[in-house]
Amino acid sequence: MLDMDCGKLKKNAYRVTKHRGVTSSRVRVPGGHLTADVLGKIQEIAETYGNGQVHLTIRQGFEILGIPFEKVPEVNKALQPIIEELDINQEAPGTGYPASGTRNIMACVGNRVCPFGNYDTTALAKRIEKAIFPNDLHVKVALTGCPNDCCKVRMHDFGIIGMTEPQFDPSRCISCGACVKKCKQLSVEALHMDKFRPVRNVEKCIGCGVCAHACPNRAWTRSRTQYFRITLLGRSGKKNPRMGVDFIKWADADSVVKIVSNVYDYARKYIDPEAPGGKEHIGYMVDRTGPEEFLRYILRDVHLPEKAEVYKPLYWNGIRYWGLK
Repeated sequence: MLDMDCGKLKKNAYRVTKHRGVTSSRVRVPGGHLTADVLGKIQEIAETYGNGQVHLTIRQGFEILGIPFEKVPEVNKALQPIIEELDINQEAPGTGYPASGTRNIMACVGNRVCPFGNYDTTALAKRIEKAIFPNDLHVKVALTGCPNDCCKVRMHDFGIIGMTEPQFDPSRCISCGACVKKCKQLSVEALHMDKFRPVRNVEKCIGCGVCAHACPNRAWTRSRTQYFRITLLGRSGKKNPRMGVDFIKWADADSVVKIVSNVYDYARKYIDPEAPGGKEHIGYMVDRTGPEEFLRYILRDVHLPEKAEVYKPLYWNGIRYWGLK
């Protein structure tokens, strides 16, 4: 049987499986959007080099199963057209994925398809992918198009929720009340009628865009400028799972990308060198350094729009099991 450096194997986006001498290739799909042609190439690799089976990961990627160790170089060459089509950063063509494939940038379908989506989630996911990969850090990033949060971003280290600033044209309003009704049913009841016109509570509004979706006459529309709510430090796991907390609302896309990049810089500096496999959630690093150092680090060279609001103090909590400190 071929000897294999398992650490090197994992950093080439392969999994060490329970079957001796057999691995699986992890195909990262930034934003979860791909062409049918890529699916055909995955099928071909699975049938030629693997056992013909493919697993859909929960992070919107693929695992091509049953690949013998000795076939890894051939699989890497076969993956090249997929890597090029998905525009993955790569140091040398034909060497496969240049980083651990488990932390794909996830995204809901966004406004390419969903009428509630406030932005193109896939496009921003690909932009973030280009900014932070390759890396082997255990940082999980997810994007969702609106506060419905179909992608469950509050369970991630870094969550990005699409927002819009509703624009109202009174000349188009027919006083039907549809926006008020839907805001009450589907959102936070930030609208009320006053003298037959809807009035928006600016402080209460979460920028979901339900009013724009509900209005039959386009009196409410989404703002041309796209905004985002950033959440931090969500995670699952054994010790103490936590829900991500609000960090900034009304952020812009440039700030989002810069802050995510800074988060990775912070992780490189403060990760526990003895963490198994180099895996450690950001939250544990913040526990050691304190939230102020974390915030100082990730807001470096960030130029937020004037409208942005930063939540302070940053506080989060989660399940605590007896006996754990």
